[in-house]
This record gives sequence, structure tokens and C-alpha cells, in this order.
Amino acid sequence: MHDKEGNPLLIDLEAEVNNSYETRGGNRNEYWLFTRHNRDNRQVLVNGNANSIRNSNYNGNRPTKVITHGWITNGNADWINQIKDAFLNQANVNVIVLDWRDDASNPTYLPAVRAVPGVGRALGNFLNFLFNTAGGSWNNVHLIGHSLGAHVMGNAGRVSHPARLTGLDPAGPRWRDNTNALNRNCAVYVESIHTNGGDYGINDAISHVDFYPNGGQIQPGCWTAICSHGRAPLLFASSITSNHLVGRRCTGVQQAIRNQCAGVTFPLGNNNLGKRGYVT
Repeated sequence: MHDKEGNPLLIDLEAEVNNSYETRGGNRNEYWLFTRHNRDNRQVLVNGNANSIRNSNYNGNRPTKVITHGWITNGNADWINQIKDAFLNQANVNVIVLDWRDDASNPTYLPAVRAVPGVGRALGNFLNFLFNTAGGSWNNVHLIGHSLGAHVMGNAGRVSHPARLTGLDPAGPRWRDNTNALNRNCAVYVESIHTNGGDYGINDAISHVDFYPNGGQIQPGCWTAICSHGRAPLLFASSITSNHLVGRRCTGVQQAIRNQCAGVTFPLGNNNLGKRGYVT
């Protein structure tokens, strides 16, 4: 596997991992709030600290978008800022960035995998505290996560079932048939955008709607798997701005991989909190 700069890392996917990574996962989560009043200067919300919420620009009457990263990165990733800005340009919303770098940054990968359920549950509990303190509803929540972050959001969604969840090339290694993986039971509407299935991403149709742009494995202009893996967030950011990306329904995953789908059309991504789709 490779880190975000493309440097090779040797990972033993069968290694044993200490259970402490699972039990402590989420203890060091940070929650950064952005609104139209503070687009570029985050306000840190603290779970259990009501004043951190009351003294912020959070408004419980607005929809809330929550974004998170994956392995060996953090909440300052360029693609997170692109999605955050796209949301704020399109609508008056709360954008919360979950930074879980302390658990995500282990270069051996598997400790980060083990931490995912705890990180997600902690996020779900924080959002419940946020809503109880200053208003809000899971019916107005859209969760967005890339790679391991997609599974983080799946575990957060299991806490209270949000309106919408978008998985951006959900991580593949150690996640197939994993009971903690993102699935269509994690939100009212779950959508995944697969851009590197079989390498860094999972190939399976795990959501109500699964998109496979350009076959879902290798993306145009990419010479590495990590490049293709990183395309899903960029496609999603673009869809928020223009809602111009459209997929066609497939008879199955293999038809999608061969890029031969010819069924009815359905929009990829976008900013519609009430978006609904069908099981592929």
C-alpha cells in the first residue's frame, strides 16, 4: 500500500492487533465546525462541553453535513476543504469535519482498521449531544466519509440512522464481509462512489446505490491506485457544485466494471438531503 504522498508501505493484513485500538477509538476525535460565518476558521466543538457549542456558530435549524478522512491523513486534507466550500456555496448549512488523525495515522494500517468502530460510535454520540444541547435532528444529517472514513460514518450512522450517507471509495482491505463495514442499513439512504475497487477500495455493491465511474477501478489520468482512490472525493465535490454527473442503472456489478450499463439514469452525489434511490 502507499501513503498519501505515494510512498510504498509494506502491510501485513493478517497480523494480530492489540484490542486496545478498538476500545480507545474515538477518545481523541476532534470536531471542527464551519458555517457561512466562519468559512475558513474552524470552531472546535467538544463532546460534553455545552459552552463550546453555545459559543459557536452552530444553528440547529440548519442541515448538518459531516465529513471525515481515511487512513494516514487528517481533517486538513484538500478534498475536505473542497467539499466543505462546495456545501457552503450551495446552501446555508453546518459543516462539521471529524479529525481522527490520532487513530488514523498508524502506518501499519490494521490498528486504524480496529479503531474505526469506536471512532464512528463516538461521532454518533457527539452528534446526539450536539442536538440535545443546541437543537438539530438526524433527519437533517448527511454523513460523508472517504476510504476508512466511509466505514467510520457507517458506524456513526448505526447510532441513530441519519437521512443520508455517502461513502467515497469505501476502504477494501479487511472490510469485505466485515460486520463493522458500511452497508445500506446505516442511513435512510446510503450511496457509495467506487473509483478504485479491488485495490484500496471495496468492489462490492454495499449501498442502496453504488456508482462505478469509468468502471470503478482505474480512473482516467491516474497511473497509480492511490490516485484512483482519491478521485471519489473530487467527483463528489464537483457534483455538489453542478449536479451534472449521471450514472446509468446496471444489471450487476460486473456490467458496471465493464462500463456497459445502459439502464435508467440517476444523479451521482449532489447536495440533496432528501435524495433516495434503489438497491442495485
